[in-house]
Amino acid sequence: MGLREEIYKTGIVPVVVLEDAKNAVPTAEALLAGGVNFMEITFRTAAAADSIKAVADNCPDMIVGAGTVITMEQCKIAITYGAKFIVSPGFDENIVSYCIDRGITVLPGCVTPTEIMAAIRKGLDIVKFFPANVYGGLNAMKALNGPFGGVKFIPTGGVSADNLAEFAKAPFIHAVGGSWICAKADINAGNFEKITKLSKQATDIIKASR
Repeated sequence: MGLREEIYKTGIVPVVVLEDAKNAVPTAEALLAGGVNFMEITFRTAAAADSIKAVADNCPDMIVGAGTVITMEQCKIAITYGAKFIVSPGFDENIVSYCIDRGITVLPGCVTPTEIMAAIRKGLDIVKFFPANVYGGLNAMKALNGPFGGVKFIPTGGVSADNLAEFAKAPFIHAVGGSWICAKADINAGNFEKITKLSKQATDIIKASR
């Protein structure tokens, strides 16, 4: 099973903000215990690269990627440190090309027809949709699905346990992204049992909705 199929099977890619790399492995283990084998560690903190490396080196069952990748330098560091996929908030042709040339799955943020067409030209058919709640949510993605029926979305921003089922059952949704199952406050407080509980709740909702 390839990475894109694994993402669909799991149905959720948690957005993980780590302020201390020592919390990376316990967070990964908590997610795995709840049935989530993906984590997108964002470059919003200085601990991102070391956190990615810690998970890549110590959690073989976790597929770790890098999020909020907005520069080529971040992209190269993330891949060097073990990231298996790259997620960007927007479409950067250089980052996309760099990942494609190296066989790294890349999920650029695309919310307009122009951006989606740029992704298609690079051979992509799965894109991030961020921030989903600002750019029209499910209604917008449903409308875009008309002309771009071969493209699937991973919405992030505004997705929660309350509306997860609605997103999961939509045929144009490949998976969802979100931070509610592993909130920064819970990570910093060591509430890893809560992360496992929320992860299991999310995966159960996704399975029941498809």
